[in-house]
Amino acid sequence: MNLQQLRYVVATAEHRTMTDAARSLYIAQPALSRAIRDLERELGMTLFARSGRGVVVTAQGRRVVKLAREALDAVHEIEALATQTHSGGELRVASPPSLESVLAGRLLPAYVADHPGVRVQVVRCDGRDGVVNAIREQRADLGLTDLPVPADLVSHPLERQEIVLLSPPGLDLPDTVPMVRLNAMRLVLPPPGSARRREFEQLFATYGVRPVIAAEMDERGSWPMAIRASSASMLGYRGMADQAAKAGLVVRSLDPTLRRIIALVHVRKRLPGMAQDFLSVAEGASTA
Repeated sequence: MNLQQLRYVVATAEHRTMTDAARSLYIAQPALSRAIRDLERELGMTLFARSGRGVVVTAQGRRVVKLAREALDAVHEIEALATQTHSGGELRVASPPSLESVLAGRLLPAYVADHPGVRVQVVRCDGRDGVVNAIREQRADLGLTDLPVPADLVSHPLERQEIVLLSPPGLDLPDTVPMVRLNAMRLVLPPPGSARRREFEQLFATYGVRPVIAAEMDERGSWPMAIRASSASMLGYRGMADQAAKAGLVVRSLDPTLRRIIALVHVRKRLPGMAQDFLSVAEGASTA
């Protein structure tokens, strides 16, 4: 058995048809079928059974597929380690702007101090949906976001961040704002249809408030400018307080206090060594 055969087994299990698996491997379908039959003869077991126009993995095949994935992940990790050893390597971390203070203020300095040869690229995304897409599309090795995330991703909770109200100066509001005061308040909200917008709408429904939509923007926009231009407030994280203060905005707590869990997320597979090291550093500083 060789690595090429392992790749054939995994591709066939993932695509469930020889034609689609062969296309993903850039080989002819008859060649893939012969390779699978040769491997089954070598192992003395049936890995795939015909089912209509496709194939299904047998009970023995499921175990082989699992071990094949683990073996390929280990090979990828060794290759990544070699890249890191010879060139320093690059770690890509996806994050929305609202959480960059967590990334740049605490996690990156601690990681870079221990791994000075690794270049870290921050992949800026539009909210949680953007982070999830960057991870799934392999544009990032890790993602920093608030929970929940889809079940196909693994999450590592790091801390709880308070949700606060960011407002322009001069508004007649108490230092701690009761949720009912959001009723008829002018707010800057995420775009319609986004996951964050749906969560805010659920929050508003829970407390029976109906804010006035002053503006709609994604997280990549300049939120301090949007707040000032629309003379409206916005819900954000406590970690945004420093940037808000520099922009001349006022940060207020809400009553009751609301918090979200911030986590590092990744796909369900063995991570490259650089990503595992970053997770270890982050979890060592975790407050969750």
